Amino acid sequence: MPGFEVVGEEELNQIQSIFDAGGVLFRHGFDGLRGGVYKVRDFENAFAAEMQVDRALAVASGTAALRVALAALGIGSGDSVVLPAFTFVATAEAVIESGATPICCEVDETLNLCPDDLSRRIRPDTRAVIVVHMLGGPARLDRILEVCSQHGVELVEDTAWGCGGFFADRPLGTWGRIGTYSFDFAKTMTTGEGGMLVFQRESDYLAAAAWHDHGHENNPTVPRWEDTRRSSGFNFRMSELQAAVGLAQLAKLRGIIAGQTRNHDRIGAVIADIDGIVPRPCPTAGVGTCDAFVFSAVDAAAARRCRDGLLARGTGTKILPEAISWHFAGTWSHMPQLVSSHDGDLARSFPRTSDLLARSVALPTTVRADDADYDAIREAIRTAVRG
Repeated sequence: MPGFEVVGEEELNQIQSIFDAGGVLFRHGFDGLRGGVYKVRDFENAFAAEMQVDRALAVASGTAALRVALAALGIGSGDSVVLPAFTFVATAEAVIESGATPICCEVDETLNLCPDDLSRRIRPDTRAVIVVHMLGGPARLDRILEVCSQHGVELVEDTAWGCGGFFADRPLGTWGRIGTYSFDFAKTMTTGEGGMLVFQRESDYLAAAAWHDHGHENNPTVPRWEDTRRSSGFNFRMSELQAAVGLAQLAKLRGIIAGQTRNHDRIGAVIADIDGIVPRPCPTAGVGTCDAFVFSAVDAAAARRCRDGLLARGTGTKILPEAISWHFAGTWSHMPQLVSSHDGDLARSFPRTSDLLARSVALPTTVRADDADYDAIREAIRTAVRG
C-alpha cells in the first residue's frame, strides 16, 4: 500500500520541471509553449519498458483503465464478463458502465478467481474474463488462461494491487490481452489518482487511445481541432501533473516492493509458530507485491478477534475482515444488473468465497515499520486465536 510513504523531493522536482518549461498541463499540443516537456508520454514509455511491453496508455484512474479496456475490445450490450466475487466494486462498475452483464465467480485459497469455478460461470454470451490480483497476490494465471482458451474468451488483468509483481518471470498485467493498473493514493505506486493500460496488440492500443480521448486519433497529418475519428469515446486522459508524479514513483517501484517484501516476511516470521492460522498460499510461479500479509483463522469469530485485538494495540487491518462490503459481490445489492444475473440472490451465490473471506485477516505491509509494530501484531494474534 505505501507509494504515499515515499513521496518526496523527486515528485516535487518532476512537477516543478513542468512549470519551469512553460506550465502546460495538458498531455497534447501547445508544442510551442511546453519546452519539449511531455510527462504523460514519458510516463507511458517508461512504464511500458518496466512491464516489458511495447505500448502503454495512461488514463485518469484504475477504474477508467478497466472501462477503456472493455471499450477497446468492443464489449457492450448483449455481452457478459466474468469477474471474481472478491474484488473492488470498480471491477463490476466498469462492466456495468460498458453495458455488459457482470457475472461473478468464486475465489480459491489464493483469494483470487478460482479456475475450477470459472468454466461453469462462462455463458454463450461471455466475451471476457477479468482476473484480479487481490492484495498483490498473483492469481493462477496459467490455469485461468487455459479455461479462457478452451471457451474462446479474452482475458483482461485488473492489476490494481499487483503492479510490480510477476508470474513465471513475466510481469503481472502482461498475461491478458489487455492489462490495467491503478495508481490511487493507497496503491504500491501512486499518482494520487491515475491508471495505466498495457497491450498485446497494436490494434487494441489504437482503439483504447482514441476512446479515452473522445475518439481523437491524434492524426499527425492534421491539427488536433481537425482530427480524424472513427468512433465516439470519453475523456479519461491523464494530466501532466499526474504523470510527473508517476515518473518519480515508477523509479521507486522496485525499492517500494523490496521494503514491502521485507516487512511482509517479518510479519510471517513473528507469527509462524502460532497455531490456528494459515498464511494465504501463492502460486509456485507467482511473485507478489506483498501489499498485505493475509492469513486465514479457524473461523469467522477468531478472525474478528484478531482484527479487534490489532486495533486495540494500535495496529489496523486492511480490507479483511472489516471492509468486505466494498470488496465482496455478495453484498452488492445496490447493483441491479449484478443481482439479476445471479437469480436475485447475491447473498447465497458465492458460499465458498463468503466462507474464505469471513475467516481471513489482512495485515497491511509498509516500506517503513519499527520493531514495536511486530510485537503488537504477534501479541494480538496469539491472544485472539486462543479465544
